Amino acid sequence: MAKRHAEPANIPETPGRARLELEFDRPALLGSLFGQFDQNLITIENRLGVYIAARGNRVAVEGEPVGIARARDVLTDLYARLERGLPVDGADVEAAIVMAADAPAEGVEGAGPGGPPAMIRTRRKTIMARNAAQAAYVQALSKHDMIFALGPAGTGKTYLAVAQAVSQLVAGSVDRLILSRPAVEAGERLGFLPGDMKEKVDPYLRPLYDALYDMLPSEQVERRIASGEIEIAPIAFMRGRTLAHAFVILDEAQNTTPMQMKMFLTRFGEGSRMVICGDPNQVDLPDAGKSGLADAVQRLEGVKGLAVQRFSSKDVVRHPIVGQIVDRYEGPQQAGPDA
Repeated sequence: MAKRHAEPANIPETPGRARLELEFDRPALLGSLFGQFDQNLITIENRLGVYIAARGNRVAVEGEPVGIARARDVLTDLYARLERGLPVDGADVEAAIVMAADAPAEGVEGAGPGGPPAMIRTRRKTIMARNAAQAAYVQALSKHDMIFALGPAGTGKTYLAVAQAVSQLVAGSVDRLILSRPAVEAGERLGFLPGDMKEKVDPYLRPLYDALYDMLPSEQVERRIASGEIEIAPIAFMRGRTLAHAFVILDEAQNTTPMQMKMFLTRFGEGSRMVICGDPNQVDLPDAGKSGLADAVQRLEGVKGLAVQRFSSKDVVRHPIVGQIVDRYEGPQQAGPDA
């Protein structure tokens, strides 16, 4: 473990390197900011190539000017999060580092990224964007009537859409929340499933339930489902309906056919929002070239009131290794040890 240095003035000056000192006015928050055994500071040092020393409510950062600017932004963003009463853990530190790296580099004398944080408030938690792509997506969710969210698993496409939908449902800006996805097996053959219709389709919809229970108390989820305020159903159940004053989310949209996608999009009604989430590289249809998601984006991108947000492996917010796994599967084929 890296050794922490107590006195900022002791940081060595090196030609071509810069130094910046920060002062925080609420010392009680600094334990959470620094992390247990200063682990958060160590992470920032290792990821940004800087040298950090802390004493009392002062933190000094030494290194290359760009690294210092990034470290400053990370520390001030995490501190602002603590001031809002939100926790800071290792994932938040990693996310802040990614956000700082995505922001334009500014000199150490300049201000940080600034601006209001991209966040969504729900009954159970406040969800903050963890990278620039998520921040742009959160903004799009609040502004546009229809959004296509494209990218690999783990980038928060569906999770953030459900958070925005729950927020608007609780606020009363929509009357219903409708979550849907195609019931397509992911490369498996599940065979006959016993039970009634709900029991047959629920396994396909479980990720949507999981996101809902993360946003609302379980009793509210059950009550709103029973009352029809929240509906979770396969895409086939959307045929023939007009979805007005609703927040509608289609997940795993890459597994729709072009005709299914056309049917779904034309359900759009007055006062509604619609989010279509999917990974174009994870098509489970028998004919992967006939995905309704790719077809719809090609036809509709540029339509007024419609936004397209693209995510990549660097936007994955699960364990850092997940992004590398996505790169290895979607990039050029790696030669094996016997190649």
